[in-house]
Amino acid sequence: MRRKRYLRCVTAPIVAIDGPAGAGKSTVARQLARKLGFSMIDTGAIYRSVALVARRADVAWDDDEGLRKLLDTGLGLSFQEDRVLLKGHDVTEAIRTPEISRGASVVSARPVVREKLLGLQRELGLHAPRGAVLEGRDIGTVVFPDAQVKFFLTASDEARARRRHDELAEKGLPVPLEEVLTDQRRRDKDDTERAIAPLKPAPDAILVDTTGLDLEAVVDRCYREAQTRLRHLISGQS
Repeated sequence: MRRKRYLRCVTAPIVAIDGPAGAGKSTVARQLARKLGFSMIDTGAIYRSVALVARRADVAWDDDEGLRKLLDTGLGLSFQEDRVLLKGHDVTEAIRTPEISRGASVVSARPVVREKLLGLQRELGLHAPRGAVLEGRDIGTVVFPDAQVKFFLTASDEARARRRHDELAEKGLPVPLEEVLTDQRRRDKDDTERAIAPLKPAPDAILVDTTGLDLEAVVDRCYREAQTRLRHLISGQS
């Protein structure tokens, strides 16, 4: 019943984009949000930020009590366009390292973390002025199960690993492709098998396989699908 009560407060449309690492969620969500005129909320960056703060505070990623105390004191998290800030300091690159990526997978499986961050994610979405595109791993199944539009992006293991490998190389963090693939498969296993909010497509999600597709093609398809489902809502706000 609690879920229904919060859903009655939704006035702006919500677009949920879920999927495994390397499927293109963040980039697609960012460009789709721009085309729709919506806010973009990268929930993965929130979990990555928790992992980074925990590492800097010497709190183990599976230390529930330590994580609870960190979250109770507040992360000081904010978004500034495409940048992620912690207490005013830009950590956009720091939260994208392979180590913090692994940490994000660990902390996201801790019930105390998911409980603490669920409200924050909903608040960010509900307070978006015109609508919000949220990307993550459980947006359409847990955070906003009644989102007006849901996408589940995926791609082959090799395609996703190659994208991540190239992304790290561009940032001056060369990692062997095989190591990226191994780490990715470990994260996939953790994400799909965790007891709390496992990664899976919502029953009503639109499945988009991005293997072999360029970014423009994926964004265009998602935009057309979103327009079809949101046409009456968007026209009512314009």
